[in-house]
Amino acid sequence: MPLYRRLPKRGFTNRNTKEIVAINISELERFRSGSNVTIEKMMEVGLVKDPRDGVKILGNGELTKKLNVKANAFSESAKAKIEELGGTVEVI
Repeated sequence: MPLYRRLPKRGFTNRNTKEIVAINISELERFRSGSNVTIEKMMEVGLVKDPRDGVKILGNGELTKKLNVKANAFSESAKAKIEELGGTVEVI
């Protein structure tokens, strides 16, 4: 058997990748209207266990409350839904 078939295959892992935790906007319904939502408060509630390299809010689902959200990144649809209800979006 040729040498290239006898040697084990090795994959490639990029050392510069970032692990960003994604949270849907429907998960933010558990907070009271008008409250400030930060990564620390998400960890207290149990939405985020380990923020790793950041938290991104995605626009999947519905939001019915006015919230002031602070996170590392937002999708365009999530930003539009939060601001539509009178809330604020702040990128940390």
